[in-house]
Amino acid sequence: MNALEVKDLTKYYGKSRGIEKVNLRVQEGEIFGFIGPNGAGKTTTIRLILRLIFPNHGTIKIFEKDLREYGEELRNEIGYIPGEVNFYPEVTVKDFLEYTARFYKTAEKSYVEKLCRNFSIDVKKRFRELSMGNKKKVAIVQALMHKPKLLILDEPTNGLDPLIQNLLFEILKEERKKGVTVFFSSHILSEVEKLCDRVALIKDGKILRTEKIDDLMKQKYKIVKLKTDENPGTLKSVLQIKDFKSENGTTSFIYYGLIGDLIKKLSGLKVNDLWIEDPSLEEIFISYYKEESK
Repeated sequence: MNALEVKDLTKYYGKSRGIEKVNLRVQEGEIFGFIGPNGAGKTTTIRLILRLIFPNHGTIKIFEKDLREYGEELRNEIGYIPGEVNFYPEVTVKDFLEYTARFYKTAEKSYVEKLCRNFSIDVKKRFRELSMGNKKKVAIVQALMHKPKLLILDEPTNGLDPLIQNLLFEILKEERKKGVTVFFSSHILSEVEKLCDRVALIKDGKILRTEKIDDLMKQKYKIVKLKTDENPGTLKSVLQIKDFKSENGTTSFIYYGLIGDLIKKLSGLKVNDLWIEDPSLEEIFISYYKEESK
């Protein structure tokens, strides 16, 4: 079953583009990455899914129920961590969490207290006394307190130190084992590579592609660096190459194609040194963005 299905979702702010015909299918129990640079349309998409704003066109289904018809019911199934956290400055963490818990029948006091201990949250403090990272930790507890079936995370690691980031990732992995679906928006590709099963790439308000992380990493891309006294420029005309750079005797490029063809062409040069590596997810996406921009 699809935990989340978005079809032809479109949002304009006056004449300005928000997103255009966004289509997504997130399967129940997976961690799904939603990737793109700032301004690509990630937050707009999430706000539409949460019905914080309304689309010009398109439909959203959560657990196969239309959000327009079952919005109130579905809110109890969703936990949300915003990218930027703002609370009433004079309210204590304890009062805020107790107040929030009243909205959910499934929120248990003992579970909320456990989460606060795990994240080392001082519940007696007022929000004006908290750092950005501690505010984000409270937002995480708020999102998890009612044990939702769908977690929607918009840049959730902003402001968190590495130890707390790792704790959050471990919690998300445990939630997935329980069947919880995670929709994870980020521009930090290393996070997505560690955590997600599939990923959608959004740019300028449009989905460019949706792939399994494993399939992306298995693509026949290679990072090639070599040192030669000869002119390596001839490689550009005989190989499938991106991001070709050559200076101070060192040449680098991204190669996609059969590794045998690469070795054959390199053998025609007097190569003094050679490195061939698998690219990171970040390098794959940067290369793909450049290709789409042409």
